[in-house]
Amino acid sequence: MLSLSQTSTAATRTHQLANGITIVAEPMPGKRAAAWAFLIPAGSATEPPGREGLTSVLEGLSYRGAGGRNSRELSDALDDLGIDRGGGSDVEYTTYGGATLGDYLADALTVYADIIRRPQLPADEWEAQRDLALQALDSLEDAPARKMFVQLRRLYFPDNYGRSPYGTREGLNALTLEDLRRDHAARFRPAGAIIALAGNLDFEAIVSHLETLFGDWQGAGPKAEQPHPVPQPVYHHIVQETAQEQIGVAYPGVPSTDPDFYNHRVATSVLSGGMGARLFTEVREKRGLVYSVSASAATLRGCGFNLAYAGTTPERSQETLDVLIGELQRIADGVTPDEVERAKIGMLSSLVMQEESSRARAGAIARDQFMLGRVRSLDEITEAINAVTPDTIAAFYAAHPPRDFTVVTLGPKELTVPR
Repeated sequence: MLSLSQTSTAATRTHQLANGITIVAEPMPGKRAAAWAFLIPAGSATEPPGREGLTSVLEGLSYRGAGGRNSRELSDALDDLGIDRGGGSDVEYTTYGGATLGDYLADALTVYADIIRRPQLPADEWEAQRDLALQALDSLEDAPARKMFVQLRRLYFPDNYGRSPYGTREGLNALTLEDLRRDHAARFRPAGAIIALAGNLDFEAIVSHLETLFGDWQGAGPKAEQPHPVPQPVYHHIVQETAQEQIGVAYPGVPSTDPDFYNHRVATSVLSGGMGARLFTEVREKRGLVYSVSASAATLRGCGFNLAYAGTTPERSQETLDVLIGELQRIADGVTPDEVERAKIGMLSSLVMQEESSRARAGAIARDQFMLGRVRSLDEITEAINAVTPDTIAAFYAAHPPRDFTVVTLGPKELTVPR
C-alpha cells in the first residue's frame, strides 16, 4: 500500500465569527511563510442579470485603492509587506489570496480587510478595469480551446452556473460605476465567507486579530441555487476557419461529498494522469490522432461532472471524437492494478507538493470548507486514495456508467456524436 508519511504536521483549527465568517487555519511548524485565502460566496452565478462579467471587474478594481490608500499607496503597501498576491473570480465565489513571511501576516490581513470591505472603487479607474475584462474576453478569439470550453459550460449548465467569469460583451458594456458599488454592497457580505490560513501562524492571536478586523461586518449576499446540468445531452458546433478542430465533452460525475469521490478521481487519473495514461496512449501515441488530449473531474457545490478535451486536425476530427468517447466509455470495462497504482502515485505526489506550500494548502482548505463544510486532513485524503482498487472502481462505474455526453466542437468541420 502506498503511504504519505508525515502528511499532517498540525491539526486544522476552526473558529466561527458571529457574523457567519468561518476561519479555518492549519499551522505548519517549520515554515517561514504564511498564506491566506479569503473566499467570498459571490461569483458569476449570482451576478445581476444583464451585468455578466461584473464580478471579475469588481475583484480587479478592489486593488485600485482601498480604505485610506489610493491605488499607488495600496500597491506600495502590498509590496512593502512582500505579498505574493493571488485570487480571482469564479462561478461560485471570489477569492482574495496571498502569501508573505509569517512575521508580516497580521499587517497583511489588515490591508486585505480594507481591500475586501472598503474598496474605493474610484470613478477614474473603473473603466480601465472594465477594458481589461473586455480584452480578456476578446482574447478567447485567439484561444480556441478556451472559447470552446466557455460554450461547453454554458450548454452543460443552462442555469446561472453556465455563466463564464469572463462575462459577455453586452454585460460588460452595460456596466456602470453605480452597478459596481451597488453590487459590492449587496453581494460581498460576511455570511458564508471563509478565511483560510496556512503556514507560520499563531491561531489564537490571528483569530483575535480577525475578530477585530471583521467582527463588526454584517449581512448576507444572495443565496445561490443548486446547479442543474442539462437534462438531455446536446451537441453544438462553433464554425471557425482554423487549422485545428477543438473537441470538448462534458458528462455526469459525482460531487466531492459522494462516498465514491476518490474512486472517481483515481479512475479519472487512469484516463488522464500523465504520459502513461489511457487517453495519451490510446488516442495520441497509438493512433496519432491528436496533438493534445485530456480528461478531468470537476465539482461545484452539490454537483460533479467530467470534462474531456481533444485538439486535432479537421480531417481526423470525426475519428478523434469517436475514439475519445470510446475510451471514456471503455474505462467502465475495468482497470488494471498497475494503472491504479500509477494513478495513486501521481495523486499522492501532488499531495506532497501541497504539503510543501502554505499557499496551496490555504487554497485547498478554503475549497474544502466551502464544498464540504469541513477540512480534510492530508492523512484522510491519503487513506481514501489508498482504499481505491480496481474492484471499487468497477463498482463505481456499475453505478455511474459514462454516458449522456454533451459535446461542443470548434473549427471548420461539424461532427456526429456517437451514442
